[in-house]
This record gives sequence, structure tokens and C-alpha cells, in this order.
Amino acid sequence: LAEQGYVALAVDLYRGKVATDPNTAHELMRGMPQDRAVRDMKAAVDYLVAQKNVDVKRIGSIGWCMGGGLSLQLAIHDPRITACVVNYGSMPTDAADIQAIKAPVLGNFGAEDKGITPADVHAFEKAMKDAGKSVDLKIYDGAGHGFQNPNNKDAYRADATADAWGRITEFFKKTLR
Repeated sequence: LAEQGYVALAVDLYRGKVATDPNTAHELMRGMPQDRAVRDMKAAVDYLVAQKNVDVKRIGSIGWCMGGGLSLQLAIHDPRITACVVNYGSMPTDAADIQAIKAPVLGNFGAEDKGITPADVHAFEKAMKDAGKSVDLKIYDGAGHGFQNPNNKDAYRADATADAWGRITEFFKKTLR
């Protein structure tokens, strides 16, 4: 994203701890309090807002898996987010959470995902549309959870990844430039 001219910031939600294998990653993920993660991400937005090269009216969030769900949580808890991308992350359907989202939302999901199912995607989409929110979700046939991760040899789908990245690029051009 920085190569495309955006100011990009990755938040260290594990506070210096690094996962070197899937088991450690799951352990760190389970041990991270979601409310702390949201506070850390809001602090990152505070940091961005203070930068002279950042347009405070054009701040987006993006994430994959847990990060995708957290991207949505940031949009729920910080009205300064003006574009939100979720890639196979958990989605709220609570009316109060949906109502709090001010940003348009783009999402990319796999039809074969057992954790974030197409039914979950459709429920979120319906809740967003019923609330009059801007939402653009796509479910990729033949793709499962983690289909955009080239390090996940069993799940990676190059064609779906290319399409999803094109959607993300166009979405950010439309919402953040």
C-alpha cells in the first residue's frame, strides 16, 4: 500500500512477540484481549492523525483473518475510519455495532471457509444493507480460509488473490484518494 502512495502503518498487536509457527500464532491470537487490540489500533489512528502527510478525512483499515475482524472492530469503535477492508475475518451482526460503522466496507471471503461461512457473510451483508450501510462483499468459489496467503500452500488461490487485490486497490482509490 505504501508503494501505491498511501501512508501505511502496521500495528504490533502482539507487542513485540513474534509467531514463528502456526501453534505460536494461535497462542498469541487467543491471548490477545480484543479490547486492548482496539485501543492499540485507535492509538495508531491518533498517531496517523497527528502526521502532516495524512489526510485525516481519508483513513482506512485492512486486515486478514483475525486482522480482518479487527479492521471491522476499528470501524465500529472509531468514526475516523473512512474505508474498511475485511478479508475472511469475523463480522458483527449486532444492530448497534452495524449502526456504528460509518465507513464503506469491502470484504473478500472463501466459499469453502469453515470458520467464516458464506451464511455468515450473507448475514453481515443483510445487516449492513438493512441499516443503509455501504457494503461490497465477494465470496470466491473454491477458496477457503486464508486463500490470499501464499505461505499457506493448501489454501492459497492465486486467481482469487489477484481478483481480491484488484478489488482492494480500486476500493481504496475510490474511498481514500
